[in-house]
Formats: sequence, structure tokens, C-alpha cells
Amino acid sequence: MQDFKTAVQFAIDHEVKWSRDPITEPDLYGVHHNDPKPWNTLLGPVYPRGAVSGVIYLQGKLVCSFGEPDKADQTFSVAKSYLALLVGKALELGLIPSLDTRVTTCVPGIGFDDPHNSQITWRHLLNQTSEWAGTCFGIPDQVERFRRVVLDPKPVLGKKGDPRELQKPGTFWEYNDVRINQLSLALLYIFGSNLSEVFKHHFLEPLGCGKDFTWEGYENSWVELKDPKTGDSKKIQSVPGGTHWGGGVRISALDQALIGQLLLNDGTYESGGQQKKLLSSAFIKEIQTPCPVAPFYGMLTWLNPNRKTFTGASSNAYFMFGAGGNYVWIDPDLSCVVVTRWIDPDFYPKFTELVETSIKRS
Repeated sequence: MQDFKTAVQFAIDHEVKWSRDPITEPDLYGVHHNDPKPWNTLLGPVYPRGAVSGVIYLQGKLVCSFGEPDKADQTFSVAKSYLALLVGKALELGLIPSLDTRVTTCVPGIGFDDPHNSQITWRHLLNQTSEWAGTCFGIPDQVERFRRVVLDPKPVLGKKGDPRELQKPGTFWEYNDVRINQLSLALLYIFGSNLSEVFKHHFLEPLGCGKDFTWEGYENSWVELKDPKTGDSKKIQSVPGGTHWGGGVRISALDQALIGQLLLNDGTYESGGQQKKLLSSAFIKEIQTPCPVAPFYGMLTWLNPNRKTFTGASSNAYFMFGAGGNYVWIDPDLSCVVVTRWIDPDFYPKFTELVETSIKRS
């Protein structure tokens, strides 16, 4: 049996410097503080978080857990990867014809219709090259232009929130949470239902998890949808692809690991002693495929070319990553899924090295 004590203690010793209670210490929690005024405020709820926590699955078995692995905490941009999974499910159900279909042909009238935005495909939204321009729930996409992301090697040539000339969709990579929220809004219209319930139905319930899971929106992110069968209108809250302005996903490390294990198992899971398919192998391959203009990024997942970024993970590993030190590491070469929460990101690469050493020691 592998001994992960050194890696676990290293994680515990390097907790992120965010407050554990954003209610009493609001200035020490979150990423919205870096936004230009007046968009540096919360629009959704935030909650006290747990301690450094995590779980390790190796060859499909839970071999290590630490901290509070069953505590449902906000997971920030790990939620982006859940939006990708929902796109995969929409493709499977025939709700989206293909990744290269223009979004406006599926959901006209919600912000993809002008000459620039009408060029945007689902693939562009998923690999963050959409260059979508507009305002989503009161926040203009410009707020996120010139955003500095540590894992993006290209230099930032302007101040966050400054205007920038837009490029043709598909030709320029930029990490932009407003555009991801617009993707989430589009998916709400595609499914015609709250994405929290959709995600539970298609993923969490089959996997036998989801206790205390929530996916919350903003105070101003309610939209009115008309039921195509009855003609009745209903209000549904659109959810963000993260917790940048509050809200987002709350989920446990254990549940995150089961989702990661589903991907490691090529979209299959066991139920009643039988193997069942929950997501297509082709789509799982797509989310791991490097973006042509940003080879460190897949489709709302982070990649690890030449093991440069996450030094203990294999070059075939991919990650769900959220601010505050929230990581889901999926590694086909090491046959592992590792979830780590609230570790200081500066020390995460070293943590991956320590985990790799323990795995290879056996």
C-alpha cells in the first residue's frame, strides 16, 4: 500500500492564504477584488470553507483521504469543467448538432446574433477562444480582458478591464469568466432547465453521489423561459461557471473524485455489477485535446504538455482547476485521480511530485 503521508502533510502545511470565513473577513476570500470598479463586488452567495482536504484514487480504489473530504465547499472554476460535461451530454442527446455548430443556430436571441458573435461555435466557448463581446448579467466581457492567468505563458499587454481589439473567434485565447457565464446561459436554453438539476440527473445521481451539492447563480441571473409544450413561462436561475462573483458549485472532494474517475474510466461507471456508459469516449478525448492557439488548455480543462506545469503529473494528465487551490488531477498514465482543496497554488506542483513518488514507490 502506498504511503501518502508526506504529500498530505505538505498540502496541510501549505494552506491557501484565503480566509476560512468570507463572511467575517470578506477582503481575504475570492478573486473579485481584482476586478475594476464597480464590478469588484459579489452577486451571489459565499460560504465559510473547510480546511485543506483531498482524496486519492489509485487504479479505481480510494487509497487516501484527508481533511474534510465529504464537506461540500465552493469549488470556483472546477465548475467550468462541469459545463463541458453538460455540452458532452447535450451532444449525446442531440440537443447540439456538433461542437463546430454556431451557437446562434441553436439559441438565437440571447447574445450570439450580431456579425461578430454569430461566428462563435460551441468549441470556441469551450476552449476559451470565443472572443464573445457583450454583457452577461450586468457584467461586460471587457472586465476580464487582459486578465493575468499564471498558467498562460503569453505576456499581458494591458491593464485588467481595459479595452482591447477583438480577434476573430477561434484565433485568440483569453481566460474570461463572463464568456463562460454566457456559455452557461446558452446551456440553460438548450436543456430548458436549471443546470444544477440537469447535472444531478445526468451525472451525480447515476454515480450515486451529490449529497449537499448545489449550483447557485447570482441575484440578477434569473431568466424567463417558455415551456415549448405548454406555453407557460417559468423563471430559472442561470448559474455561473465558477465563484468569481459568488455562487457557483458547492461539492465535496469525494464527489469530485467520482466525476474524475468517470473520465479516467473513459465515461463508464459500475452500477449493479454492470458497466454502464455515461459519457462518450469521443467527447472525453475532445476535452483533452490541446487548443491550437493555447496548447496548455483543452476544453475547459488544463493540460500538462511536457510535464512543464504540474511537474509530478504525466504529460497526458489533465486537470479541473479552480481558484483558491482547488484541483482535480486526472492521470491516465498513473491510473490516479487526485482531488486537493485549499492548497496554496504556488506549492501545488511540488505536491504532485510527492504524490507521484508515493505511487511509483510501490
